[in-house]
Amino acid sequence: MKIDSSIAAVVTGAASGLGRASAEALAAAGVKVAVFDMNEEAGEAVAQAIGGVFCQVDITSEESVEAGYAKARAAHGQERIVVHCAMVTGGGKTISFNKETGGYKRTPTEMIARSADGIFTASYRIASIAALGMANSDPIGDDGERGCIIMTSSAASQDGQIGQVAYGGGKGAVNAMVLPMARDLMDVGIRVNAIVPGIFATPPMLGVKEKAPAIFAGLEASVPFPKRLGRPDEFGSLVLELARNTYFNGQCIRLDGAIRMPPK
Repeated sequence: MKIDSSIAAVVTGAASGLGRASAEALAAAGVKVAVFDMNEEAGEAVAQAIGGVFCQVDITSEESVEAGYAKARAAHGQERIVVHCAMVTGGGKTISFNKETGGYKRTPTEMIARSADGIFTASYRIASIAALGMANSDPIGDDGERGCIIMTSSAASQDGQIGQVAYGGGKGAVNAMVLPMARDLMDVGIRVNAIVPGIFATPPMLGVKEKAPAIFAGLEASVPFPKRLGRPDEFGSLVLELARNTYFNGQCIRLDGAIRMPPK
């Protein structure tokens, strides 16, 4: 796909972290970007900084997502690139010791369902609504491409640690969705890929650095090379390449400095 000012994009979770880096990278390349996020103040600030439009969107609500796409399309036209970084998740070990009772307790099924809704179902919602709009639009470029969808997975989908049943399972479901969705959409020229990031220097991780510098240093040391956390702009760089390179399709691509997560 040729990346220029004729292309519109939607980036979810774009008020901070990997989503913001993706929005900034696309905007720097000339793309018109719609910022989807729940954080109105931060989202408006990012949109203003990159010359985009902010849409307050709850990814767990069909109505909210539909309204977000409607606002984005009214401002920029049909999106041809979607980068989905937002998520809602829960946590907890399958079974853990309860000090109060002296026995064991389990993570409630509702916590797992919350992650399933906020990761897997939300990813399908964001991708499928965009795909419908792309499919009903004219092709662009020599290959007849109509758009590309980039999901965000996690190294936890393959190296899930203790307490990550909900999160790792949800992200694993995203990985499993990529290839069949790419094949579902092949006849209309829409590509689907996922980035599988390791540990990145996003706001939560920078909070760890501030509150527990020794733990943060250990995280950096755990990365084979380079011995540091990933930079959000490196994620944004891969987003641009996945959008530009039409031969990337149906892939889950690790971006992790060769890290493989230990059990804990």
